[in-house]
Amino acid sequence: MKGAVMPKLTQALPQYRKHSSGQARVTINGRDYLLGPYGTKASRTMYDRVIAEYLASGRSSSFGVRDSSITLAMLMVDYARFAKAYYGTGKNSEWHRIKYAIRPIKSYYASLPACEFGPSHFKVVRESMINDGWARTNINANMKRIVRMMKWAAAEGKLPASVFETLRLIPGLKKGRTEARESEPVQPVDPIVVQKTLPHLPDVVADMVRIQELAGCRPGEVCKLTPSMIDRSGEVWLASIEDHKTAHHGHRRSFPLGPKAQAILLPYLDRGPNECLFRPVDTDKRRRAAASRARTTPKSCGNRKGTNRKRNPKRKPGVAYTTSTYGKAIGRAAKKAKVDHWSPNQLRHSRATVIRKEFGLEAAQVVLGHKSADITQTYAERDAALAFEVARKIG
Repeated sequence: MKGAVMPKLTQALPQYRKHSSGQARVTINGRDYLLGPYGTKASRTMYDRVIAEYLASGRSSSFGVRDSSITLAMLMVDYARFAKAYYGTGKNSEWHRIKYAIRPIKSYYASLPACEFGPSHFKVVRESMINDGWARTNINANMKRIVRMMKWAAAEGKLPASVFETLRLIPGLKKGRTEARESEPVQPVDPIVVQKTLPHLPDVVADMVRIQELAGCRPGEVCKLTPSMIDRSGEVWLASIEDHKTAHHGHRRSFPLGPKAQAILLPYLDRGPNECLFRPVDTDKRRRAAASRARTTPKSCGNRKGTNRKRNPKRKPGVAYTTSTYGKAIGRAAKKAKVDHWSPNQLRHSRATVIRKEFGLEAAQVVLGHKSADITQTYAERDAALAFEVARKIG
């Protein structure tokens, strides 16, 4: 077609070509690799080897650069590319936190050879975070991300392992022994505040809050809940979440749902097995239905039903709440109710407080899904029974 623009090939391999010297060559990142006499089997084998090494590097822009010449800027680009592929680009992806953590390095040491990055540079970066007002726990978490970047780089052969081994010995900031500010701990939300907020929430979001109150689950878990995740074969239902906060550690996450939670969930189960129970599209539908019922204009007058909607709105109601949209809905309702702002994370802390007071610390740990590395299978079975007993009585 005349005037058509060919798409850019982003995954094309560097070509096997002939050099003016009669040698075969391949050019990667602007650098020629001579492979031997052009057209020979040996040169083809060498080409395959060089390409395999290039692909194994993740098509790194620093491929072929000597370790001593790799700058921190090159290293950060490569690590960000790796993290994007490994963690994904979701709203809560670790990839975003990594980009945030390495930002001070970019400001101070982008041109520094990565192999020269040592304790003094590490501490300058950390001091810049303190000066910028970052919380102590946040600084420690981000410095660990920087150390993990160096570990990855050492494993990829981009810098000596001694760089990582040295940085990992630097202790984190201790509470009371640094100028870094302390972050405010998440406090339980007052049940009275929750009750005052509920009437100002959409029905769907109000039910999400009630489920969190009863089950003590995380905000992300109630957002992701689908019919297929819930085992309804017993007196107490069991919800199992595959994609959760500690899934990458190999932990399983499940929480029991007692009679009160079951009564709330029942109306939401009449959908596909993998469709989220709580959806913004349902909230929008209920809002429109309520507006229609409250209409005072005769049906023979004014707009006919559905005629005042945009055909192609820029934003359509979604099929799943995110922790962000869920939290914002609660924030708006709290403002309308004229109570202190609170977040869905606080519901989990409130539930822990109630369960610990009534059933003890162990019950709170198992219901909330807190894990310990040395828990045996016997303890796991006892814990499950205890969690079910709590749900049967108060969930």
